[in-house]
Amino acid sequence: MSIGGSDLDKAIQQLRACRPIPEAQVREVCYKARELLIEEGNVVGVDAPVTICGDIHGQFHDLMELFRVGGDVPDTNYLFMGDFVDRGFYSLESFLLLLCLKVRYPDRITLIRGNHESRQITTVYGFYDECLRKYGSANVWRYCCEVFDYLALGALVTGAATALEPTDSPYAANTTTASVADIDQDIEVETLNADGEVLGRFARASSESNSQSQQNSSALPPAPDNVGAAGTGASGSSNGSRRNDTGAVLCVHGGLSPLIDTIDKIRLLDRKQEVPHEGAMCDLLWSDPDEIDGWGLSPRGAGFLFGADIVKVFNHRNDLSLIARAHQLVMEGFKEMFDSTIVTVWSAPNYCYRCGNVAAILELGEDGSNAGYARSNGDGSAAGFIGAGALGTSGFGGNAYSQAFGSNTLGANGNRRLSGVLGEQHRLREGPGRRYRVFEAAPQDSRGMPAKKPVAEYFL
Repeated sequence: MSIGGSDLDKAIQQLRACRPIPEAQVREVCYKARELLIEEGNVVGVDAPVTICGDIHGQFHDLMELFRVGGDVPDTNYLFMGDFVDRGFYSLESFLLLLCLKVRYPDRITLIRGNHESRQITTVYGFYDECLRKYGSANVWRYCCEVFDYLALGALVTGAATALEPTDSPYAANTTTASVADIDQDIEVETLNADGEVLGRFARASSESNSQSQQNSSALPPAPDNVGAAGTGASGSSNGSRRNDTGAVLCVHGGLSPLIDTIDKIRLLDRKQEVPHEGAMCDLLWSDPDEIDGWGLSPRGAGFLFGADIVKVFNHRNDLSLIARAHQLVMEGFKEMFDSTIVTVWSAPNYCYRCGNVAAILELGEDGSNAGYARSNGDGSAAGFIGAGALGTSGFGGNAYSQAFGSNTLGANGNRRLSGVLGEQHRLREGPGRRYRVFEAAPQDSRGMPAKKPVAEYFL
């Protein structure tokens, strides 16, 4: 069976209605997807503007809510950071819909691999049993697992704007003009709810406060002005190429690896395999940031924990301004850590239909002018966020600011480590303008009941 444009559109329409497509059509879609994905490198290049999404975990109706809040494909350029399947009732429909959209609009949606895109994990956490239940055999599961092996390990977003144009939207309930940073300021972060109302704005720290903060802390040597593609440490010509005002944004599912110090080393990995139990590929899909110095053992039993010093050295070496990742449940939908050098984005609201969390997506705009502010190693940048109290109106806890934005965790030991590795004179790249859209689970009346409730162990 051949799946042409009209057949593909019909398949998309059927999947949007949360109805599985025939097995023969699944085989054809997976085959075409593999043809596309094999042409992509381990690290896919993505141009801003782009909307970055975290874990979905088979929560189909919440994926539909995500598209409602963030815009539909192909109107919005999406980057999904893995974990499409397992735990939710509709892993099959969720993954196949994203796959059909990838085949239909290959330049408007990017899919990278999560730790759940694995044969071993999906046989334990639900996807295998779901395929068996809905099709009567494991054939569809095998077709999807073959696609998993071709998914990229990361994405590199370039051309993101430093400045953020504030949204011309009303404020959410209990939010006043006085509690939101003035739109005449250089806005770095803006948070909106599902209705597009402003929950809060984060003004970029002034150059004066950054300079003062740098005097009080160890710093990294300046990033070179003439560089090649981000992550290569090389220049495209003998004269070099002028760097962007904002460094690139690296997107991976989990985190960093002690075996990977440059993005080029990710590009050299052999990704077309089942996720190994250890090694660089495993680390990229399993690791987590934590409040430690250096590397630590992960309680997950795979990957590593890594601290602020690791992130900042890696970002400097690869000319990055931010690492975006998923992999960890965040009750507030997103959490920035280590002076906003890394962010966790979580896109499955009310995870496992019981956790009560909200979800978020991250929007990066196109490159624009910026004021050349330097990001500090200190905590002065936190002062610009106002309006955190309003976050409680959309399901956030009372301490939403500190939880969603984290805190400065690079202490004396971290600073000594940084200065020892990279010297004393440095500034970290200022981050791109970031707009977070926070949303809750889809209304109950929009959900159908699954054909058969998965066994309880999947939700522990």
